[in-house]
Amino acid sequence: MPHESVMTSELDFGKPQEACGVVGIFGDNRSTNVASLCYLGLYALQHRGQESAGMVTSDGKNLWLDKGPGLVPDVFNQEHIDRLPGHAAIGHVRLATDKDRHVVNTQPLVVRSTFGSLAIAQNGSLVNGGDLKKGLLDAGAVLQTDTDSEIVLNLIAKSKQKDLPGAVAEILKLLKGAYALVILSENMLLAARDPLGNRPLSLGRLDEGYIVASESCAVANLGGELLREVQPGELLVLDQSGYYTHTLLPSDRKALCAFEHIYFARPDSRLGGQNAYLVRKAIGRELALESVVEADVVIGAPDSGISPALGFAEAAGIPFETGVIKNRYVGRAFLQPTQARRDLTVRIKLNPIAEVLDGKRVAVIDDSIVRGTTSGKLIGLLREAGAREVHMYVASPPYRYPCFYGIEPSSKNELVARGRTVEELRSFIGANSLQYVSLEGLARALEIPKEELCLACFTGDYPVSATDGCKKASKRL
Repeated sequence: MPHESVMTSELDFGKPQEACGVVGIFGDNRSTNVASLCYLGLYALQHRGQESAGMVTSDGKNLWLDKGPGLVPDVFNQEHIDRLPGHAAIGHVRLATDKDRHVVNTQPLVVRSTFGSLAIAQNGSLVNGGDLKKGLLDAGAVLQTDTDSEIVLNLIAKSKQKDLPGAVAEILKLLKGAYALVILSENMLLAARDPLGNRPLSLGRLDEGYIVASESCAVANLGGELLREVQPGELLVLDQSGYYTHTLLPSDRKALCAFEHIYFARPDSRLGGQNAYLVRKAIGRELALESVVEADVVIGAPDSGISPALGFAEAAGIPFETGVIKNRYVGRAFLQPTQARRDLTVRIKLNPIAEVLDGKRVAVIDDSIVRGTTSGKLIGLLREAGAREVHMYVASPPYRYPCFYGIEPSSKNELVARGRTVEELRSFIGANSLQYVSLEGLARALEIPKEELCLACFTGDYPVSATDGCKKASKRL
């Protein structure tokens, strides 16, 4: 049974937060027990959500569920895994948004339907979720959670199609937004990716069967072979016969979330056929080539600024140094009872190396500036450690617009670049200079045309039609 309590998510110093990660495994034969493999797959995706974790397995007759608050090893021990028999499994790691921070929203969700027992886990957000929810409630449905996943389950259950793949294919046409879905029944696993390809999803081969996961690092961590990415709009079916494409929804454009490459994806993952770490180095090189650089040393804001800082240092011909150490064993800053305590926690978490910084002109590279609080505190710490000048370089364009596809923050009021010029931002964070990579430089580094990226958080050009959340947001912007 699910655990009963819930904990708040970890503050990552003002960075945008990915909402969750999903994994699904289907074993080649019914004697294979995949719970331990699913556990390791979730472990590999832990960076995509730290609030809760869950897993459902199928033994061909029944679905078995365990989920709860906390990190993957907090939720599952060997005893939990032993209680999850079966040759197929789906799993989920979650970082709740403000609106759904409640234990009942922990995934996967499990229901009984005319198609048998079904479980679902999702990464992403539906911009027409409110309209779909209203339609279900008006028709007499009873909903227990605030998740889009429950809406999808109800739509599947109402379908008049004769089989589960047909029902899922039918309801996918109703969904607008960004999603990567895994759905488990007693005898098959289905995986779907939104037609824009906004949310990532990969397919791999294991010794024991097949795996789908939000990132390819989960495939590699299990010693598997990455076969390909699930195509945008594709509904993939995995069963005892292997896997096949059931449906491929048409789309007139692609819109991969640029922040997957900039920040979200683990550095060893592959997106769009490219390694995330190498792409981040390439962004750093583009940033250096576009910028005026007057510095003695280059450092990366730990940890996400290190990869672009290495590329920046190479292109600028300036030595790279480790200028700040990140303490990984500090509690959550926002849980401290006073602002003084919170400030002290930040100081403990970020430790400058004075011997590297003293008297130097420091170029500090970060992946983004979202709320601005981290950047200002980091620059203050560098100056206290003796830095003569601090120049901030950012490996993404200014983050000015909220995201409605499952990324936090989703409020324009939290975005420091909103309504400010670059000079005003420079003054706000206390840097000697501030420079961002351009949209063109970002696209060159990703080797993806701008027209095939979701850049809405930089440009305000939302790739999904403005219904529900986007429509409401447009009235606020």
